Amino acid sequence: MVARVRTVAFQGIDVLDIDVQVQMSGGIVAFNVVGLPDKAVAESRERVRASLHALGLGLPPKRITVNLAPADVLKEGSHFDLPIALGLLTVMGVLPGDEIARYVALGELALDGALTAVAGVLPAAVNAAAQERGLICPAACGGEAAWAGDLDVLAPINLLALINHFKGTQVLSPPSARLAESSGDGPDLRDVKGQETAKRALEVAAAGAHNLLMIGPPGSGKSMLAARLPGLLPPLAPAEALEVSMIHSVAGLLEDGRLLRRRPFRDPHHSASLPALVGGGSRARPGEISLAHQGVLFLDELPEFPRQTLEALRQPLETGRATVARANHHITYPARVQLIAAMNPCRCGHLDDPAQACARAPKCGADYQSKISGPLFDRIDCHIDVPAVTPADLSLPPPAEGSADVAARVLRAREIQTDRYRPATHGAAMLRTLRAEGRTPVRTNADVDGELLEQVASPDASGRELLTKAAEHLRLSARGYHRVLRVARTLADLEGGDAVRRVHIAEALSYRRIAPNR
Repeated sequence: MVARVRTVAFQGIDVLDIDVQVQMSGGIVAFNVVGLPDKAVAESRERVRASLHALGLGLPPKRITVNLAPADVLKEGSHFDLPIALGLLTVMGVLPGDEIARYVALGELALDGALTAVAGVLPAAVNAAAQERGLICPAACGGEAAWAGDLDVLAPINLLALINHFKGTQVLSPPSARLAESSGDGPDLRDVKGQETAKRALEVAAAGAHNLLMIGPPGSGKSMLAARLPGLLPPLAPAEALEVSMIHSVAGLLEDGRLLRRRPFRDPHHSASLPALVGGGSRARPGEISLAHQGVLFLDELPEFPRQTLEALRQPLETGRATVARANHHITYPARVQLIAAMNPCRCGHLDDPAQACARAPKCGADYQSKISGPLFDRIDCHIDVPAVTPADLSLPPPAEGSADVAARVLRAREIQTDRYRPATHGAAMLRTLRAEGRTPVRTNADVDGELLEQVASPDASGRELLTKAAEHLRLSARGYHRVLRVARTLADLEGGDAVRRVHIAEALSYRRIAPNR
């Protein structure tokens, strides 16, 4: 007799159906797991054996073979414990095979039979719902599985509770969908004194999801400004929350199975490796740029990151995808992020202060800033100088306008963009073009490009003339030219206007810094 239990494997956030086949036969007593399992899957034999022993069930003295089909797909992770155990219980006659066949199962077993949380329950639940199957998962993951829609979710605390449910002696209550609790009031813009230009640039960046680079001496408030950006951003839309939570689920970062509500804010240290930032490793896990999807990736001390690591960001920033290509993996993660970067003008940080600058100025500044390549610099929409705060500014009372006031304006601008870029607005043909080019649908001004950009951000005659002259003088690339138009479109949205005018082009150009010589 062969028992079959459905489970899944993961390639990025994509779900692959796996058929767990369990057979007991005569012959030399053995317990073999085949089908390209990794170390964690191979060790499931001992966890399953101990869990069944804790329930008072011993494995028969037979030859047990567990096949994970298709056999040419690498099986990784501890979530195969539960489907293997269910297959054994089915072939032993403890559980009804026809009932188990209606479910997709995943979960890790403790030695006492308890079910512990595993990664990837949310995408597995979405996949099960699409196949009109139920899902069996640990109780700790039931909250995220419930977000998948109309499907039967069994979330037992241990293996015994699941057996009793199928035997009719216990009824498992369906888990309730849960949201992550709000972290409360974050840092407020009122804490930042002075830096009015930088605050304005931060508002523009938040309104259009534009990338922003802040250059200034130590202590000028760059990190303070970046930390206050999440308080300006609108909450995740339901579809965005599901998409972001699926990435965090695969990474095992959803606390208590709660769906995320706020946009991610990731701030890796400059010692982060390339796989940590872009994704990779032995299991091709999502990197920081994917964990920040639909949120903010803050890179402080930008030139201190390894050059190779920074260059690896160029393609994800342009395409909104991070592709991890290895000999045994080729996985793509979503990576539509808003990059906020901060750096000193030179290594000592006091390039513009003759009293404190080193003797190597200005060459030290050119050398330091040249660590940021031209192509990466060109992909950042706004570049601003953040000068040192004067003692007079520090003695001023807190500003009257705080994060809530700015967030209200940002929300209005985002709502304008949401209405403008609805599929019904820019048409099915445009959506087909985006998919054919491998690009994500447009949601904010930072995403718009090509023909659609010319439609929505074409300036008036005076603005076009100014932009053309400035592009020649600043030697803007085609990418830089289009990014000025995107920022100008956002400035018009903040005013609530339909047309992009000369004043919007002028302000957008003021946020465009000439790349340092290399």
